[in-house]
Amino acid sequence: MTTMTTEQHLADLWPGERPEAARRLLLAAVDSFASRGFHATTTRDIATAAGMSPAALYIHYPSKAALLAEISRNGHAATLALVEEAAAAPGDPVARMRRLVEQFTAWHARGHTVGRIVNYELRALPEEDFAVVAELRRRIEDAVMRLIEEGAAAGVFTVAETRTTARAVTSLGIDVARWYNERSSESPEQLGARYGELVLRMLGSSA
Repeated sequence: MTTMTTEQHLADLWPGERPEAARRLLLAAVDSFASRGFHATTTRDIATAAGMSPAALYIHYPSKAALLAEISRNGHAATLALVEEAAAAPGDPVARMRRLVEQFTAWHARGHTVGRIVNYELRALPEEDFAVVAELRRRIEDAVMRLIEEGAAAGVFTVAETRTTARAVTSLGIDVARWYNERSSESPEQLGARYGELVLRMLGSSA
Protein backbone atom coordinates (compact mmCIF):
# COMPACT_ATOMS: atom_id res chain seq x y z
CA MET A 1 0.00 0.00 0.00
CA THR A 2 1.26 3.48 -0.84
CA THR A 3 0.91 6.58 1.26
CA MET A 4 -2.61 7.89 1.77
CA THR A 5 -3.90 11.18 0.58
CA THR A 6 -4.96 13.46 3.40
CA GLU A 7 -8.58 12.93 2.42
CA GLN A 8 -8.23 9.14 2.54
CA HIS A 9 -6.60 9.29 5.96
CA LEU A 10 -9.30 11.57 7.32
CA ALA A 11 -11.94 9.18 5.99
CA ASP A 12 -10.28 6.41 8.01
CA LEU A 13 -10.20 8.53 11.15
CA TRP A 14 -13.85 9.60 10.74
CA PRO A 15 -15.54 6.57 9.14
CA GLY A 16 -19.09 7.75 9.88
CA GLU A 17 -21.16 10.18 7.91
CA ARG A 18 -20.15 13.80 8.35
CA PRO A 19 -21.61 17.01 6.96
CA GLU A 20 -19.80 17.92 3.77
CA ALA A 21 -18.87 21.35 5.13
CA ALA A 22 -17.27 19.86 8.25
CA ARG A 23 -15.32 17.36 6.15
CA ARG A 24 -14.01 20.14 3.90
CA LEU A 25 -12.98 22.21 6.92
CA LEU A 26 -11.09 19.31 8.49
CA LEU A 27 -9.29 18.63 5.21
CA ALA A 28 -8.42 22.30 4.78
CA ALA A 29 -7.22 22.55 8.39
CA VAL A 30 -4.94 19.54 7.99
CA ASP A 31 -3.42 20.95 4.80
CA SER A 32 -2.99 24.41 6.34
CA PHE A 33 -1.53 23.18 9.63
CA ALA A 34 0.86 20.88 7.77
CA SER A 35 2.10 23.55 5.36
CA ARG A 36 2.10 26.64 7.60
CA GLY A 37 2.03 25.32 11.14
CA PHE A 38 -0.83 25.88 13.56
CA HIS A 39 0.18 29.32 14.80
CA ALA A 40 0.77 30.75 11.31
CA THR A 41 -2.57 29.44 10.04
CA THR A 42 -5.58 31.74 10.30
CA THR A 43 -9.24 30.82 10.32
CA ARG A 44 -9.48 32.72 7.03
CA ASP A 45 -6.80 30.43 5.53
CA ILE A 46 -8.84 27.37 6.52
CA ALA A 47 -12.18 28.76 5.40
CA THR A 48 -10.82 29.96 2.07
CA ALA A 49 -9.19 26.59 1.35
CA ALA A 50 -12.53 24.92 2.15
CA GLY A 51 -14.35 27.28 -0.22
CA MET A 52 -16.21 29.04 2.58
CA SER A 53 -16.34 32.38 4.31
CA PRO A 54 -14.66 32.74 7.73
CA ALA A 55 -18.12 33.19 9.24
CA ALA A 56 -19.22 29.83 7.85
CA LEU A 57 -16.37 28.08 9.69
CA TYR A 58 -17.77 29.14 13.06
CA ILE A 59 -21.03 27.32 12.35
CA HIS A 60 -19.12 24.05 12.67
CA TYR A 61 -16.11 24.90 14.85
CA PRO A 62 -15.71 27.70 17.41
CA SER A 63 -12.02 28.20 16.59
CA LYS A 64 -9.06 26.80 14.70
CA ALA A 65 -7.98 25.25 18.02
CA ALA A 66 -11.20 23.22 18.02
CA LEU A 67 -10.26 21.84 14.61
CA LEU A 68 -6.79 20.94 15.84
CA ALA A 69 -8.27 19.27 18.92
CA GLU A 70 -10.59 17.08 16.85
CA ILE A 71 -7.83 16.10 14.45
CA SER A 72 -5.49 15.29 17.34
CA ARG A 73 -8.04 13.35 19.41
CA ASN A 74 -9.14 11.19 16.51
CA GLY A 75 -5.59 10.59 15.32
CA HIS A 76 -4.46 9.45 18.75
CA ALA A 77 -7.58 7.35 19.31
CA ALA A 78 -6.96 5.53 16.02
CA THR A 79 -3.34 4.92 16.98
CA LEU A 80 -4.35 3.62 20.41
CA ALA A 81 -6.81 1.17 18.84
CA LEU A 82 -4.09 -0.09 16.48
CA VAL A 83 -1.57 -0.56 19.31
CA GLU A 84 -3.99 -2.28 21.69
CA GLU A 85 -5.21 -4.64 18.98
CA ALA A 86 -1.66 -5.62 18.00
CA ALA A 87 -0.59 -6.06 21.63
CA ALA A 88 -3.56 -8.33 22.36
CA ALA A 89 -3.30 -10.44 19.19
CA PRO A 90 -2.40 -14.16 19.33
CA GLY A 91 1.26 -15.09 19.47
CA ASP A 92 4.25 -14.74 21.74
CA PRO A 93 5.59 -11.33 22.84
CA VAL A 94 8.15 -11.27 20.05
CA ALA A 95 5.58 -11.84 17.31
CA ARG A 96 3.18 -9.32 18.80
CA MET A 97 5.88 -6.67 19.22
CA ARG A 98 7.00 -7.15 15.65
CA ARG A 99 3.42 -6.78 14.43
CA LEU A 100 2.78 -3.74 16.64
CA VAL A 101 5.88 -1.89 15.43
CA GLU A 102 5.25 -2.78 11.79
CA GLN A 103 1.70 -1.47 11.92
CA PHE A 104 2.50 1.56 14.07
CA THR A 105 5.32 2.60 11.73
CA ALA A 106 3.33 2.00 8.56
CA TRP A 107 0.41 4.02 9.98
CA HIS A 108 2.65 7.04 10.52
CA ALA A 109 4.17 6.67 7.05
CA ARG A 110 0.88 6.24 5.18
CA GLY A 111 -0.74 9.14 7.02
CA HIS A 112 2.39 11.24 7.50
CA THR A 113 0.61 14.57 7.00
CA VAL A 114 -1.93 13.93 9.73
CA GLY A 115 0.76 12.23 11.81
CA ARG A 116 2.93 15.36 11.82
CA ILE A 117 0.06 17.48 13.07
CA VAL A 118 -1.18 15.20 15.83
CA ASN A 119 2.33 14.62 17.18
CA TYR A 120 4.09 17.94 16.64
CA GLU A 121 1.38 20.51 17.30
CA LEU A 122 0.50 19.20 20.76
CA ARG A 123 1.52 22.34 22.62
CA ALA A 124 -0.90 24.41 20.60
CA LEU A 125 -3.88 22.53 22.08
CA PRO A 126 -6.01 24.24 24.72
CA GLU A 127 -5.34 22.87 28.20
CA GLU A 128 -8.44 20.66 28.42
CA ASP A 129 -7.88 19.18 24.97
CA PHE A 130 -4.21 18.64 25.70
CA ALA A 131 -5.14 16.65 28.81
CA VAL A 132 -7.38 14.36 26.74
CA VAL A 133 -4.67 13.75 24.16
CA ALA A 134 -2.00 13.29 26.84
CA GLU A 135 -4.12 10.53 28.37
CA LEU A 136 -4.42 8.80 24.99
CA ARG A 137 -0.66 9.01 24.56
CA ARG A 138 -0.14 7.56 28.03
CA ARG A 139 -2.40 4.62 27.19
CA ILE A 140 -0.46 3.98 23.97
CA GLU A 141 2.81 3.98 25.89
CA ASP A 142 1.35 1.78 28.63
CA ALA A 143 0.22 -0.84 26.10
CA VAL A 144 3.72 -0.99 24.64
CA MET A 145 5.27 -1.10 28.11
CA ARG A 146 3.07 -3.99 29.22
CA LEU A 147 4.10 -5.99 26.16
CA ILE A 148 7.77 -5.28 26.89
CA GLU A 149 7.27 -6.39 30.51
CA GLU A 150 5.57 -9.57 29.33
CA GLY A 151 8.50 -10.31 27.02
CA ALA A 152 11.02 -9.58 29.77
CA ALA A 153 9.18 -11.91 32.16
CA ALA A 154 9.24 -14.62 29.49
CA GLY A 155 12.97 -14.13 28.99
CA VAL A 156 12.70 -13.07 25.35
CA PHE A 157 13.40 -9.35 25.93
CA THR A 158 16.29 -7.84 27.87
CA VAL A 159 15.71 -4.25 28.95
CA ALA A 160 17.03 -2.11 31.77
CA GLU A 161 13.92 0.05 32.26
CA THR A 162 10.59 -0.59 30.60
CA ARG A 163 9.04 2.91 30.63
CA THR A 164 11.99 4.53 28.86
CA THR A 165 12.18 1.63 26.44
CA ALA A 166 8.49 1.93 25.59
CA ARG A 167 8.98 5.63 24.87
CA ALA A 168 11.90 4.83 22.60
CA VAL A 169 9.81 2.27 20.70
CA THR A 170 6.92 4.64 20.09
CA SER A 171 9.23 7.56 19.30
CA LEU A 172 10.79 5.62 16.43
CA GLY A 173 7.42 5.18 14.73
CA ILE A 174 6.17 8.68 15.49
CA ASP A 175 9.27 10.28 13.97
CA VAL A 176 8.49 8.63 10.63
CA ALA A 177 5.70 11.15 10.12
CA ARG A 178 8.23 13.98 10.37
CA TRP A 179 10.37 12.94 7.40
CA TYR A 180 8.41 10.41 5.33
CA ASN A 181 6.90 11.55 2.03
CA GLU A 182 5.71 10.20 -1.31
CA ARG A 183 9.28 10.22 -2.68
CA SER A 184 10.65 7.97 0.06
CA SER A 185 12.37 4.91 -1.34
CA GLU A 186 10.58 2.42 0.91
CA SER A 187 6.87 1.72 1.10
CA PRO A 188 5.16 2.11 4.49
CA GLU A 189 5.06 -1.68 4.82
CA GLN A 190 8.74 -2.10 3.94
CA LEU A 191 9.69 0.56 6.45
CA GLY A 192 7.47 -1.07 9.07
CA ALA A 193 9.22 -4.41 8.56
CA ARG A 194 12.66 -2.80 8.95
CA TYR A 195 11.61 -0.95 12.09
CA GLY A 196 10.15 -4.15 13.49
CA GLU A 197 13.56 -5.81 13.16
CA LEU A 198 15.33 -2.81 14.69
CA VAL A 199 13.05 -2.74 17.73
CA LEU A 200 13.44 -6.46 18.37
CA ARG A 201 17.22 -6.02 18.33
CA MET A 202 16.90 -3.07 20.68
CA LEU A 203 14.88 -5.28 23.04
CA GLY A 204 17.56 -7.97 22.97
CA SER A 205 15.48 -10.51 21.07
CA SER A 206 17.31 -13.12 19.00
CA ALA A 207 14.21 -13.94 16.94
